[in-house]
Amino acid sequence: MEKKWALILGASSGFGGATAVKLAQNGYSIIGVHLDRQATMPNVEKIKSEIKGAGQKALFFNVNAADENKRREVLDEVKSRFENSGEKIRVLMHSLAFGTLKPFISKNPNERISKKQMEMTLDVMAHSLVYWVQDVFERDLFAENSRIFAMTSSGSHEVIAAYGAVGAAKATLEAHIRQLAVELARFGITANALMAGVTDTPALRKIPGNDIIVETAMAKNPTGRLTTPEDVANAVVALSDEKTYYINGNVITVDGGEFICARKPF
Repeated sequence: MEKKWALILGASSGFGGATAVKLAQNGYSIIGVHLDRQATMPNVEKIKSEIKGAGQKALFFNVNAADENKRREVLDEVKSRFENSGEKIRVLMHSLAFGTLKPFISKNPNERISKKQMEMTLDVMAHSLVYWVQDVFERDLFAENSRIFAMTSSGSHEVIAAYGAVGAAKATLEAHIRQLAVELARFGITANALMAGVTDTPALRKIPGNDIIVETAMAKNPTGRLTTPEDVANAVVALSDEKTYYINGNVITVDGGEFICARKPF
């Protein structure tokens, strides 16, 4: 039986970490790319342990996913490991959450976002998806009927304080997904963005006023709770099924109905 692999960018926490474990429990070995210092490495080891506990392989790289040379080194090593086995990547998930949270406008230049910060945010959280897909495709590492997923947010079309650069990155990410979906369709590869509801992740806790965001989401969500990383992980597993081959180029909401509620529904 062909070994199934998933490549997860941002595999050490949040949506990426939960999806790595859930895919492993459903027969996928995991290539995890993450950037962690010593303080957060225990969580990385926990995720790897759960993957191995599910009987799957865990090939993790602690590198900057936006670094061109590191990206190529990772994929060259993967290509080398797969050379004689015929193994391929069946799922690629982009879940990188590293950007600058600053307003565009401030009388103090030090408090507003800079050109360098804007470009870094767009590069990491949007453009890097395209470069990873290009290099995986170039090395013929995609399996037949592969899936590409990218994590977006409501900030792609809503204004959130200090979220301007990240919101721009999310809007760009969705545009990249649409373009990839069309260009890769003839190769049997689909691409979709997933928009989770408000979720308690390390990335959320960095947003100014996150407590208000959580309070509003709790009031709006008809399920009476926040979205969890496991909710998104379950969606990825379901959408990775071979029977979903005709779902392509969408922004798929995974939020229990939160987004469609303008206010508390009941």
